[in-house]
Amino acid sequence: MSERKVRVRFAPSPTGPLHIGGVRTALFNYLFARQHGGDLVFRIEDTDSNRFVPGAEEYILEAFQWLGIKFDEGVSFGGSHGPYRQSERRDIYKQYVARLIESGKAYYAFDTPEELQKKREEIQNFQYDASTRLQMRNSLVLERAEWEQLIADGAQYTVRFKVEPGQEIVVNDMIRGEVHVKSDIVDDKVLYKSADELPTYHLANIVDDHLMEITHVIRGEEWLPSAPLHVMLYQAFGWEDTMPRFAHLPLLLKPEGKGKLSKRDGDRLGFPVFPLEWHDPKTEEVSSGYRESGYFPEAVINFLALLGWNPGTEQELFSLSELVQAFDIEKCSKSGAKFDYQKGIWFNHEYMLRKSDDEIAREFAAIVANNGVDESFDRVKAVVHMMKERVSFVKELWPLCSFFFIAPTEYDKKTIKKRWKPYSPQQMSELVEVLEGIEDFSIEGQEPVVVKWIEDKGYKMGDIMNAFRLTLVGIGKGPGMFDISAFLGKEETIKRMKKAIEVLPSGE
Repeated sequence: MSERKVRVRFAPSPTGPLHIGGVRTALFNYLFARQHGGDLVFRIEDTDSNRFVPGAEEYILEAFQWLGIKFDEGVSFGGSHGPYRQSERRDIYKQYVARLIESGKAYYAFDTPEELQKKREEIQNFQYDASTRLQMRNSLVLERAEWEQLIADGAQYTVRFKVEPGQEIVVNDMIRGEVHVKSDIVDDKVLYKSADELPTYHLANIVDDHLMEITHVIRGEEWLPSAPLHVMLYQAFGWEDTMPRFAHLPLLLKPEGKGKLSKRDGDRLGFPVFPLEWHDPKTEEVSSGYRESGYFPEAVINFLALLGWNPGTEQELFSLSELVQAFDIEKCSKSGAKFDYQKGIWFNHEYMLRKSDDEIAREFAAIVANNGVDESFDRVKAVVHMMKERVSFVKELWPLCSFFFIAPTEYDKKTIKKRWKPYSPQQMSELVEVLEGIEDFSIEGQEPVVVKWIEDKGYKMGDIMNAFRLTLVGIGKGPGMFDISAFLGKEETIKRMKKAIEVLPSGE
């Protein structure tokens, strides 16, 4: 068999916001496709019409656009293997359901929900399979004329896959190796429901993956139990030669305790589990998103890539192109990956440092303007240059450095008690006179003059600088004092100092 072009797919259901675990699955598919010069297909699995949520599909597409994960074909991208929305492929699936029925690989089942429930009560751990199927109401038991009449009369039915017992199913998994499963533990899964004329996940996926020429199925560990059935379906259709290779990714685990990462964990610990903010159209509940929380998309990508995969080196910071080069699906972990959200914050801080002052300033300028300050871009950029190392998110800059733009109206009581000495008003008044005499108010112009004055007067450097900071900032925080005063300029610096001397305790 000639080597086929690598084709992978990401196939979410439009049932709500995209979980961060789904984003990681899409990312790993993207990395695998790019590394092998292959295609990434975007397919929508909307066969469960009862769970459809308006706006979910658009949300998913917007999330990937923000993250920079690009698809080659699929819903909204076009391509030659469409349609890519499963609800638009009904007639295609019906053909394959008929093939399975005709070949004796599947059968019609007419059991009502009540009949199935009664059987579950009769038989402990009931499973619809070779040991029970002949006790049920299906085309294996009923006469042909009888079940054909039921269908003609419009009776509701399902089509079930006929699993032959006593077989060993081998799932070839790129992460877990060969997984051997006895067919006896697989039940006769429902493949099609007449109620909505749509297939279930199992049949739709197999047919779509085959027709769309998917070569590798990279998905979450939660789908591993369905893999044996999918292998059997490929065999039932005679498609063994084109069966994709599987890779079941490790689960994302709670940051604390045991179990799978959930939205509740994010709500409790204060981190997002969705890429974008989600507004639930039914409950009107708003869930936080990584974008709105101030994360850079590159940081989210980098963070997710290292959850359940390790490059085998000490390197932690990767651009998307570097990830493509380094990625190896076989280096994915078999065990679950703990979702260390604090590490996500660390990544964002690292990307903050990597970004240019211009990039950060463009975001911060909007925050400055929203706080009623009309400031030039160059001055916003100067503040960013001084302060970006101190924060992990752009939004953290304003509370940390609003004093650059707005004079303090209050002074921190703890700082006053600790830093404003009885002799501070007199020393600050003297410092005002020194500053008034400085023509070059740059850092280089101020610092030697002020330092010499402190030494000449025999004052303590700490006393002067701490009091000076309080007069300009209102609290004991911020970068170097001459950075602040040089930014503010002579007029604003002296204005703030005189007001503080007037307002703060006189020392008498």
